[in-house]
Amino acid sequence: MSDIIEELKQQGSQQLVHGLRDRLARSRQRIEDVPAPQPEGRLSRMVGMTLEAEGIRLPVGGRAAIHTANGTRLGAEVVGFQGERTFLMPEGKLEGLAPGARIEPLEQARRIPVGPALLGRVVDALGKPLDGGGPIRTAEMAPIEGRPINPLGRVPVTEPLDVGIRALNGLLSVGRGQRIGLFAGSGVGKSVLLGMMTRHTAADVIVVGLIGERGREVNEFIYDILDEESRKRTVVVAVPADQSPLLRQHGAWVSTTIAESFRDRGLNVLLLMDSLTRFAQGAREIAMAIGEPPATKGYSASVFARLPQLVERAGNGDKGGGSITAFYTVLAEGDDQNDPIVDSARAILDGHVVLSREIAETGRYPAIDVGASVSRVMSAVVTPEHQKAAYRFRNLMSTYARNRDLIAVGAYRKGSDPQLDEAVAMNPRLEAYLGQNRLEKAGFEESRRQLFELLGLPLSQ
Repeated sequence: MSDIIEELKQQGSQQLVHGLRDRLARSRQRIEDVPAPQPEGRLSRMVGMTLEAEGIRLPVGGRAAIHTANGTRLGAEVVGFQGERTFLMPEGKLEGLAPGARIEPLEQARRIPVGPALLGRVVDALGKPLDGGGPIRTAEMAPIEGRPINPLGRVPVTEPLDVGIRALNGLLSVGRGQRIGLFAGSGVGKSVLLGMMTRHTAADVIVVGLIGERGREVNEFIYDILDEESRKRTVVVAVPADQSPLLRQHGAWVSTTIAESFRDRGLNVLLLMDSLTRFAQGAREIAMAIGEPPATKGYSASVFARLPQLVERAGNGDKGGGSITAFYTVLAEGDDQNDPIVDSARAILDGHVVLSREIAETGRYPAIDVGASVSRVMSAVVTPEHQKAAYRFRNLMSTYARNRDLIAVGAYRKGSDPQLDEAVAMNPRLEAYLGQNRLEKAGFEESRRQLFELLGLPLSQ
């Protein structure tokens, strides 16, 4: 009996030792999981929108909370440093900041909610709802920086996308996964054209980024231009013009992140961003605030580096995934098509559609200047016959445009130039083909058929 009792004591001791070892291992793991403490800093200087801090050790892109005098916390992001000084850009208004304000480091990566719960919602640059529809109930979160895609792994653009606009479907055919710019001055119908595409495009999900627009236009786009059916499959990211340049930057990143999340689910996404120019202007304000020298028209070199970083995230995904077809509006200041942002965007996008103020003044909408526009993937998504028909249409339009002054002063004489005679005779029908009511939908096959009928060409299958 004594031997049995001694054996039970030994077993109990071994179990106790094993239990203590397990508890010690779990405690050690919890200690290792605790992040290293980040030293807090103090606000030492404020010039314009730039905040200078001392004592914090955060990388560029790191986030911090500044404790204000009225008891609130102001979010900020590190945008640069010099020696022991760290430069931050605030996310909101600067009321309540005082010298020596405490700066508390936050988690590094900014993450936003993504997933189907966003459909039909309007959010801000931080992913928070603006529409009064309550919190966004989703456990899915994604960093706004996105992930790089191997260019050799992307699916090539080979399928046409029906955008519901006759001029685009017939003459500037868009491919699924293409990135294209809408270049225009102010007041020539960019927002209306975007609204038409939102209503009529054959896409599973639509993400609209309203970056740096007037607050009135945001409300008008959501409730007047979008219809109820379109809103159900649309996510709107609204960052009005009165928001800080940092939030205007984030609005573009957030719009792209939301589009990427749906693309990764195998869906075809239409991303409409209005505008790429406001994104670039926000980057310029940040660069100038931290002392980066300007390069062209006040834009620093980092601005032109950020544009392709944003645009390259759109497009087709990996094989077996979905796609993001992106339209970026580019504001041509003073209708200058050689503006540095216009010129840079033209170089990195897969095509551009130019909206003309002269055409808009004639009352024809959408005011697309076909001769000045191009789709670089059209040859890969349409038949050779369709491409030839589009070329002939553009040739007739350009012939008429070159001789418009002669026609206006009566110097044109019928019979002197057969090509010009044909252009003059067909011009009213060409203009009618390009015009379209904003509530009218012109499908891809319908636009193609009307183009062939207009030019008297046999319709191929």
